Amino acid sequence: MLVAIDPRTGRSIREVQTADADEVDAALTAAADAQPAWNDLGFEGRGRVLRAVAAYLRENVDELAPLMTDEMGKPMKEALGEVEKAAWCAEHYADNAEDYLAPQTLESDATHSYVQHLPLGTVLGILPWNAPFWLALRFAAPALMAGNTCIMKPDPHVPGCAQAIDEVFARAGAPVGVFLSLLIETPDVADVIRDPRIQAVSFTGSDKGGSAVASIAASEIKPAVLELGGSDPSIVLADADLDAAADTITLSRIINAGQSCIAAKRIIIEDAVYDEFVEKLRERLAKLTVGDPREMSTDVGPIARDDLRQNLHRQVTETVAAGARCLLGGELPEGDGFFYPVTLLADVTNEMVAGCEETFGPIMVTMKASDSEHALALANDTEYGLAASVWTTRERGEELAARIQAGQVSVNGIVKTDPRLPSGGIKRSGYGRELGPHGIHEFVNAQQVWVGPKQG
Repeated sequence: MLVAIDPRTGRSIREVQTADADEVDAALTAAADAQPAWNDLGFEGRGRVLRAVAAYLRENVDELAPLMTDEMGKPMKEALGEVEKAAWCAEHYADNAEDYLAPQTLESDATHSYVQHLPLGTVLGILPWNAPFWLALRFAAPALMAGNTCIMKPDPHVPGCAQAIDEVFARAGAPVGVFLSLLIETPDVADVIRDPRIQAVSFTGSDKGGSAVASIAASEIKPAVLELGGSDPSIVLADADLDAAADTITLSRIINAGQSCIAAKRIIIEDAVYDEFVEKLRERLAKLTVGDPREMSTDVGPIARDDLRQNLHRQVTETVAAGARCLLGGELPEGDGFFYPVTLLADVTNEMVAGCEETFGPIMVTMKASDSEHALALANDTEYGLAASVWTTRERGEELAARIQAGQVSVNGIVKTDPRLPSGGIKRSGYGRELGPHGIHEFVNAQQVWVGPKQG
């Protein structure tokens, strides 16, 4: 049984029966059987379905967004935006997949030689709870437009969202089997990965979970894309626009109550402006409203689960015990729900818990750097490598970006995912890319074709 708990109250709001073995087998068969005809629709036919998905999402945003607010505590104003972003993703690939996957002519000794991009079959997406609609479309839209069918294994804590996404595709006219949610317990996913009807795997989640998925996929010689955790640095140098940097870093840190892999987590500030910038952050964080995620005035909702909240508090208390200063928050609140206050920790080092572990919540960590080289060294001193940002002049920012060990870097802007641009990490943050032209190429057969006769 999958049980959804409202993190605002801590009470169960939905129970969904898990799929049994026969239902799992039927889903895998349906996806495999649907794939050839889905591919035969071509880019135009597949695009019509994805555009209908986008239209349905937009037309029903007021019914879909509250599911996220109820099941994982996303503030309503962010939930509405997430549904719109999911629609944009579907639309983007409907409009651009054909160009992204156009055959590539390569000169050789053939009369004509080229690479064409063919679907693999059925792709399994194993997804987390923190952005149910966006991550579903981020996974599915490029894979579907490439001619694959998709099976989504959602996080067990958001079953209502998963059922709604299934309905979106059905109402949009997607053929049976093209997109299916598989409501199973997490331990049961290993057998699905191993099933010969699954040709590739996309996983978003923790590095521990990603390691397990990657091991199983590798044992079956199946390609995988992993988007894992991060301890993402934001470097702020003395020549930055400090107010713009403080505004953006604050937003980046508290989106989804800080429960985002690419949120700014370690704010590394040049010594000359450290005290000034920390105070700017404190002022902005102090103004945020923590409360009922159903209210449009709420900036920060609850943590999705109590075990996550307890771990967050452990990270704060251990970091303060190691010598960090707590300038804001840091106390576990009483009352219903899984709320945690916006917290600012100063004078943190990479040896402290909040400096080396991923902090998944509204905790901002500041570190002091003597200069840009020291800041760069601190930024790279982590086992993660997902995303980063740099605040300085454009020229210095671009120079530093090439030296930052991360899959994506923003110079004087917020780190975000965008259907037009590739996203992914290095080191323990994963491998492979999602989105953009690079993402759609992850789950295709780049088939070389040599046409004779041989030329002299």
